Amino acid sequence: MYVFISVLILIASLLLILIVLIQNSKGGGLASGFSSSNQIMGVRKTTDFLEKATWTLAGTVIVLSIVITSFIPHSQTVQQSEIREQVNEAVAVDPGTVAPNFGTAQQAPEEAPATTPEKEEK
Repeated sequence: MYVFISVLILIASLLLILIVLIQNSKGGGLASGFSSSNQIMGVRKTTDFLEKATWTLAGTVIVLSIVITSFIPHSQTVQQSEIREQVNEAVAVDPGTVAPNFGTAQQAPEEAPATTPEKEEK
């Protein structure tokens, strides 16, 4: 069903593109290009038809886009994100245990040497 609705959206979009390209911004569009259509429908009726076709196709694309969301294929297994899996698999750390010293802990100050070296004079 998802593929079928996708094809309908594609067809409606292509028709909408064609209808919009046929229209003239001043209202002449299809009627000005084909003189035989003036005899059949007239200029005003051709413009009304193109405008109605544009709105109908635009509405169709919007409605089909909303409907297709209910047919989106879902995978059979629900996958968690990699981060969530790592958090769930992490080993719990007991706060009572002492962590190893990696040089980040403050060290006790060293005692100053009893004698200070003398400065060499030149």
